[in-house]
Amino acid sequence: MIACLFLLNTASMCSSDDNSSSSDDVNAVTNTVSSGTWRVTLFDEDGNNQTSNFNGYAFTFGASNVLTAVNGSTTVTGYWSVTSDDSSDDDNPSGDIDFNILFASPANFAELSEDWHILERTATKLRLEHVSGGDGSIDLLTFEKN
Repeated sequence: MIACLFLLNTASMCSSDDNSSSSDDVNAVTNTVSSGTWRVTLFDEDGNNQTSNFNGYAFTFGASNVLTAVNGSTTVTGYWSVTSDDSSDDDNPSGDIDFNILFASPANFAELSEDWHILERTATKLRLEHVSGGDGSIDLLTFEKN
């Protein structure tokens, strides 16, 4: 677990000066999500809609890569980052950027822990996809701004 947190944090600090448009994209995504609170409007894991696991939670993509989800008196804390995707990444060799989420627990939040490919980003919506390197199954995750 500690190793995963270290790797996520280390990956978020790395950038490539060789590709300024990728850095611009990373900054644009970071600026978009770090403003306001967000809610999960879709979480589909291998064809199973599990969106209801996150009903009522407001997600904040905060400073120092801290991700919090709050629902009343319940707070779940994890980590997030946006990184330039390298070509050796087996689930997204296109060279785009990854939206990384890491929750250690509870189990339903841990299911969000992936390096997500960004399908769409607007000022109020972030649509993500993860293709499993093992079996090719597809997970979809959408955040919308509150």
